[in-house]
Amino acid sequence: MAHTEKETYGSYPTDAFDNPPSGPVGVHRGRRSLAVRVAPFLMVIVVAALAGLLAWGIASGELNKVPWPWAQQSAQTAQGDQDRQDDAAADDGDDTQADADAQDDAADQGEADGQGEADGQDTDGAAQPDDATADEQQPESQPEQTVNYNTSVRVINATGVNGYAAQQSGVLQSVGYTSVIAANPSGGALPSVNVVWYQNETDLATAQNIADTLGIATVEQAAGIADPIVVVYIAAQ
Repeated sequence: MAHTEKETYGSYPTDAFDNPPSGPVGVHRGRRSLAVRVAPFLMVIVVAALAGLLAWGIASGELNKVPWPWAQQSAQTAQGDQDRQDDAAADDGDDTQADADAQDDAADQGEADGQGEADGQDTDGAAQPDDATADEQQPESQPEQTVNYNTSVRVINATGVNGYAAQQSGVLQSVGYTSVIAANPSGGALPSVNVVWYQNETDLATAQNIADTLGIATVEQAAGIADPIVVVYIAAQ
């Protein structure tokens, strides 16, 4: 027999799906607030502004003037390295100057030693005695020179002025000389200037005193004179 009845919802037996829960079924989203909808646009605007500002700072060089903390630390590190290099260079300069001074001192000492060695030799290359040896060879004490007013003094008049020798003899006698003789030249060689001659080294002090008394500048030791001291006048004073 043909099936002629139309199947409907009621023709099937009920199951768990035929009793759905009450209320809305599925995902339900409420209307978003204005701040949430505007926030993405604001973020895009801020990012674009920051990107433009960064590009302008790089192009104009103003970004390098910003006192970044890491830049200050790098500058301090570089300054410290430069200071250490300057100190090292200064120490090297001091050491170089000290070495140069030491070399100069050594050169000066070498020149002084060479000069001392040269001074210790004569023109023939023979070594001269040093100061200690010279002091040992010299007498310990030299006899003191004294003026002997009793020594024999001869005054010779070669001026052509009569009585000039007697006049100068009187000058010597007035200061204490007791043995003064006035005389004329006896034919011997005459000096070119007024002079006081003396025989021995012991007569040097007396001859110098006579020269000072008579105003004569030349005092010479002479051998073969007749008296211990001879005064020769070539020109009147």
